[in-house]
Amino acid sequence: MKFTSDSTQATASPQGSFIPMLLIGILFFVFGFVTWLNGALIPFLKIACQLNEFEAYLVTFVFYIAYFVMALPTSSILTRLGYKMGMTLGLGIMAAGAGLFIVAALVGHFATFLLALFVLGTGLTLLQTAANPYIVCIGPRESAAMRISLMGIVNKGAGFIVPIIFTAWILTGMEPYSETALASLSEAQRQLALTELANRLVQPYLMMMFVLLGLMAFVWFSPLPEPELGERVERTQADWKAILQYPQVILGALTLFCYVGAEVIAGDSIGLFSQGLGVAHFGMMTSYTMGFMVLGYVLGIVLIPRWISQQTALVGSAIAGLLFTLGVLLSDSQSQALSELLLGWLGVLPVPDPVLYLALLGLANALVWPAVWPLALEGLGRLTATASALLIMGIAGGAILPLLYGYIAHSQGDSQMAYFLLLPCYGLIFYYAIWGHKLTAKVASSTATMVNE
Repeated sequence: MKFTSDSTQATASPQGSFIPMLLIGILFFVFGFVTWLNGALIPFLKIACQLNEFEAYLVTFVFYIAYFVMALPTSSILTRLGYKMGMTLGLGIMAAGAGLFIVAALVGHFATFLLALFVLGTGLTLLQTAANPYIVCIGPRESAAMRISLMGIVNKGAGFIVPIIFTAWILTGMEPYSETALASLSEAQRQLALTELANRLVQPYLMMMFVLLGLMAFVWFSPLPEPELGERVERTQADWKAILQYPQVILGALTLFCYVGAEVIAGDSIGLFSQGLGVAHFGMMTSYTMGFMVLGYVLGIVLIPRWISQQTALVGSAIAGLLFTLGVLLSDSQSQALSELLLGWLGVLPVPDPVLYLALLGLANALVWPAVWPLALEGLGRLTATASALLIMGIAGGAILPLLYGYIAHSQGDSQMAYFLLLPCYGLIFYYAIWGHKLTAKVASSTATMVNE
């Protein structure tokens, strides 16, 4: 079986694509489970390690900066070892990160938690660098956003489930660890209580480590074929220079930088933001954002490409992001009118309106990732793996922008107004959707000549 990166067709039949889609779907579930655990982990570590708001967002910084630091090395690994072996190795690295998390929980040291998060992020970088172009190339290019949307449902479905599980398993019985309760203890008693709290993470991460090792073996022995992305040769300096001549790739990486930063802010800050507004079930608030993202992915599967194009979906996502961000900034934090209107009939616990607007950003964000990838990878052939590495580096937005948000919120003492940071992010997404992805025609022929030499 062969998969091709041709822009108009793929040689893989729907039947032949089923097993690869199933296996990649499992991996996307792993992406979501590990990634969106951070939303519930941030308020937990804020208590367990006695952090301020800025320090708490080092969780997202360390996790996502791994994508930036390791993207290019993982591209070389895929070139040397192939996509299947790269995915297997990525799962092994993630299992090692879960093991480090157990050590961190036992010693209760924040720096060890950060090291474990970096290792987990490194494994995910390798997995995502392989899996995303795999999904793009597994079928016709014009329906790539639909396939990535399907993977997104799996990914965000895991993101919807994990905060609920984490809240029920880890964040129950937190009354003895409240700020007031800890303040009433002696220093020795307080340290003992915090150590006991951190030890709650041992069992879930032990289970995660064994699951990842099992998936590693599963992928290794699976019939997953290699995608045919052109002649496989060592990436050269000429390849990197060639990629830099494709403006749609560079702007695509910047767009993903802004998008991932906005997505992580919406998914990972909502717990602390809700906690500050007095929401009792703050630990599961990431599930609200993920629920709306799943809805967005369902719309993507239904609408793309039959009713709307990938470009149109990206335009709509940018406009929705701008409107929902204005809702976060301008709505009354004491009002729950919109929440009662939209969520009440579902029996979902109401939240302040700014929190609901923040969760609705999940709907706006859902189709950005699946729309940008096929637009950015159009016509790249053997440069696909190199371009994929640059696009993956855009995930560093999930490291930088949430940390910047945390700094603004902490220094200004206003978490709600700090969300103004999202406005230029959605502005750039809008620019890429209208104009940015088209900036390639002038260099395509010269780049093709360079690559073929």
